[in-house]
Amino acid sequence: MTQRVLHAAQILWPAFLFAAALELLVFAWVDPAQLMIGNWQPDATTVYSITFLVFWGMISLAGALSLWLMRMGSEPALRVRARRQGGALSRHT
Repeated sequence: MTQRVLHAAQILWPAFLFAAALELLVFAWVDPAQLMIGNWQPDATTVYSITFLVFWGMISLAGALSLWLMRMGSEPALRVRARRQGGALSRHT
């Protein structure tokens, strides 16, 4: 398994679980059959699906941003270490 696939799994799987839990909490209080968007009243299954995908996407984006910020924070340390050792910067992706 490559590092990129591992990072994707580390982001997407927990995001999937949290999106499911968040959807359960939201629809414990909101009845999707009563939602209207303009003149369109979507089916409850459509509301559930769209909501889940939006939650999953937002949580995944937050996880990916966290990973990116952690990697950006470690790059200066890698550069300093490479200069001290007199070698080139080797970046692990």
